[in-house]
Amino acid sequence: MIKASCLSSNRPLSGQLYKYTNVVKGWQQRWFAVDPETGILTYYLFDGPGDTVQPGQPARGEAHLAGAVICPSDEDSKTFTINCASGDMLKLRATDARARQEWVNGLRAIAEVHTKAMGANPPLQPREQLAVHDAMASARQQLQTTELSDAALARCIESSDSPFTHTDPDLLLLKATSAASMQCLLQCLGILMRQQQYATATIKNSNNDSH
Repeated sequence: MIKASCLSSNRPLSGQLYKYTNVVKGWQQRWFAVDPETGILTYYLFDGPGDTVQPGQPARGEAHLAGAVICPSDEDSKTFTINCASGDMLKLRATDARARQEWVNGLRAIAEVHTKAMGANPPLQPREQLAVHDAMASARQQLQTTELSDAALARCIESSDSPFTHTDPDLLLLKATSAASMQCLLQCLGILMRQQQYATATIKNSNNDSH
């Protein structure tokens, strides 16, 4: 269960989650904390209920939530993914369905705030700014829907009762193509977000130099 937090009070969202590492190590316990002010998700080594994260303890890793797509997994009621604008992906698992929903809601709220801030572009007219924000939000929402469809397709193929399903070359090709297309779309969104961030930074630097 995550610790209760209020985004308006700038208190970190934190708690224990399982992070999928690789095929060999599988799921590993980690302590996650999100700073609403920076929009950065940080995680630390964590051995269980008796363990605590000490002040100054080095982080195991971090992820920027600006431009990220947070999506519940269709494989079970506890797993969800964070697809970062950089192209990196975190596959996480909460303790139960309720905890997953709390994490997804909290992360999406923080990601939305920082995505809008990253997309702020002073020279644009308000109507143009709104169009850019709406386009990015629409793209992220569509990717969330697409990721759910991709997971549903994979589950349908894997759970089929037909003895030939798992070896049928056409179905295997369909599954692989769907997964590859999903990753390609996420990387494209990441490129767009980085380009927008770079353009915003360039404009701000130009404005500062002119003063």
